[in-house]
Amino acid sequence: MRTFLVLAVICLVIGFGCDRSAPSNASAGNAAITLQLNWLAEPQFGGFYAAAIDGEYARQGLDVTVQQGGASAPTIDMLAAGTVKFAIVSGDEILVARARGKKVVAIYAVYQTHPQGILTHAARGFQVIDDVFKTEGTLAMEQGLPYSNFLKAKFGLDKLKIVPSPAGDLSVFRSDPQYSTQCFVTSEPLAARKLGLDVKTFLIADAGYNPYATVLATTEDAWNNERATVVAMVKAVHAGWTKYIADPTAANRHMQTLNSTLDAETFAASAAAQLPLIDSGPAVGNMTRARWQTLADQLVELKVLNSHPPIDECFIDPAELLR
Repeated sequence: MRTFLVLAVICLVIGFGCDRSAPSNASAGNAAITLQLNWLAEPQFGGFYAAAIDGEYARQGLDVTVQQGGASAPTIDMLAAGTVKFAIVSGDEILVARARGKKVVAIYAVYQTHPQGILTHAARGFQVIDDVFKTEGTLAMEQGLPYSNFLKAKFGLDKLKIVPSPAGDLSVFRSDPQYSTQCFVTSEPLAARKLGLDVKTFLIADAGYNPYATVLATTEDAWNNERATVVAMVKAVHAGWTKYIADPTAANRHMQTLNSTLDAETFAASAAAQLPLIDSGPAVGNMTRARWQTLADQLVELKVLNSHPPIDECFIDPAELLR
């Protein structure tokens, strides 16, 4: 289950070719817009659905359709190609895409702490994430992704047999006490406990790799030419997330009609489990230059990128949009 935000800025951002303090010539109007998710309707997208069912998009003059994704949904490519105006991506995807010439821009980050983690059997007695890599066993993990490259560089994989990710399937985990698997801490651990398993999870963010996740992104072109729409979208999304955090019940009920793989109890438990990951920053949706710089430096160190793109071209501070 997944791989889980300027209306007035008085500076010229290199590469955007526009003055962020300049007023937009385009109004939000009643634009028909698709927001493309990178996974199925689940609590990690609850605020986007809350904005729809509570009328926040309409209040901002927007006609938004929230479109579910799925496994390996190419949202960053859909966005760059102009197939959709807004999409959900991860922070590292933004940097990689910009380095490859794709003019995508982050405008709101739901998760301040990335939910990617490792699920283990509690009986193994692991206390910190390091223990997973110091002990012989099997780890199901998708290799080649930035976070897995980070773990390999930091801890090494010599003691582990690495196998492909089961994409949420807990069958092997259930039968093998020496088996650990990548997970989102808001999903697989809940499913494991429903099966009666005693589990423990470790956030990869605690090891030092913590990109923003569930990032709302648009294109540089949209920011330059349809600024009022971008601002309206961020305001609506922020209102939606504020409401969802306060009470997820209505949005959960709606999402369950779209995604019947989760029951009401799991929707509620997942919404509660993600709260510390969302509201751990100074404000919901917040992004900082320092966080982006750290991530960019890590991607270069990991050789994911030869060099990183200019940081100020990669995101727009949502706090400026919400003023």
